[in-house]
Amino acid sequence: MILSRYIARRFLRMVFIVFLAFFGLMMLIDVLDQMRRFSDEGITLVQAGLLSLLRVPATLYTILPLIVILAAVALFLGLARSSELVVVRAAGRSGLRFLVAPMVVALALGTVAVTVLNPIVAGTSRQYDAAAGRLARGEASILSISKEGLWLRQGGSGEQTVIHALRSNTDGTRLYAVTFLTFDAEGRPTGRIAAEQAALERGYWQLSGAKSWDLTEANPEARAGLPGNLRVTSELTREGIQDSFGDPSAIPIWELPAYVAGLERAGFSARKHRVWMQMEFALPATLAAMVLVAAGFTMRHSRFGGTGRMVLLALLGGFSLFFLRNFAQVLGENGQIPILLAAWSPPLIGVMGSLGLLLHLEDG
Repeated sequence: MILSRYIARRFLRMVFIVFLAFFGLMMLIDVLDQMRRFSDEGITLVQAGLLSLLRVPATLYTILPLIVILAAVALFLGLARSSELVVVRAAGRSGLRFLVAPMVVALALGTVAVTVLNPIVAGTSRQYDAAAGRLARGEASILSISKEGLWLRQGGSGEQTVIHALRSNTDGTRLYAVTFLTFDAEGRPTGRIAAEQAALERGYWQLSGAKSWDLTEANPEARAGLPGNLRVTSELTREGIQDSFGDPSAIPIWELPAYVAGLERAGFSARKHRVWMQMEFALPATLAAMVLVAAGFTMRHSRFGGTGRMVLLALLGGFSLFFLRNFAQVLGENGQIPILLAAWSPPLIGVMGSLGLLLHLEDG
């Protein structure tokens, strides 16, 4: 137990050191990127730093598996150079038993990342998108999903139009049971249109079964337009509506099931969000697989030679597993493979392959 706590502490310390190193490097790079991106808006160094503080956590969370494998490689190299691995084996503890402590730490880190860091990163990502959107365009997202349906917002000629629909097709270009509410520049309602359907064409919405009211009249119903076909000008595009969904990583894991249900209720495809949710559930297993990959190549005595080659193979194995995870995520989002296979096959492949290598080295 004392040895396990010692190994766990050393591994946690290495993870913390690598994490801080990446944080400092990415902050420097991202501040420069923010200064370049918003140079026309006259951004200051303080504003760029605040934007970077909101953006960098999401990047660090994405590369967390790479941080873990670098920390694991550093841990095993340090133990090998100090001959502590030799002492542990001489004391009768096998290599697989030795790996229990770092594996438990990796699983705990993954659990904390999913349950605690994920909501924090989601919050900072939303704040960054809102701040960057205001700085670049002076506006926020045009789409919102709720249990009442979906809401869109469009502007033009000094007025804003809020669109509500009970459901839509998968790309948001055809709305059903839709209502258009128009507001002037001072926020006063000026018109309302209710329609059975609204189809987004180039530069306008084509409404069918529509009835309109002029809300500036004392009695809007008296002069309401009869149901028929109408056109409402719009600057929205299919790509703009889809981009407004944002990244699934900007939604806390605790809110993701309800958000997925809202998307599907509104008629949108939630496959991308379902894949992301399963990928998050598989993150602890992915971090454990990274520890095993590092151990398979570097948990050996340095007097055997070839340390540099072993470190390179460990890093290649870790980066390959990281690439496989991202590739499987893309295939899952596109519907090429099942969601569970996309999320859980990369960590299982990493765990089984590394265990096979370790068993061969320990007992072969």
